[in-house]
Amino acid sequence: MTDATFTFRVDERLKTEFSTAAKSRDRTGAQLLRDFMREYVRQQEAVEHDEWFRQQVQVGLDSANAGDVIPVAEVEAEAEAWRAEMRRKMASTTS
Repeated sequence: MTDATFTFRVDERLKTEFSTAAKSRDRTGAQLLRDFMREYVRQQEAVEHDEWFRQQVQVGLDSANAGDVIPVAEVEAEAEAWRAEMRRKMASTTS
């Protein structure tokens, strides 16, 4: 990853107060700004994931409300077949 310079204007008083506050926590202003930027990006990713998840839940609800469901017996049969296959694979690797 290459570094890039981020330049912006800020009121001199705010810059001084921010630098003083950063120093009181044994950090530089640049370190705190990078931390803030990383946290902001993480929050945005969480918001995007939450939106995606809500959409997926709505798709499922709409599908269920429309009667587009898989019978429990079919789901259980598929799950049992999958478990049996996994047991076979595990047994063959431990033999």
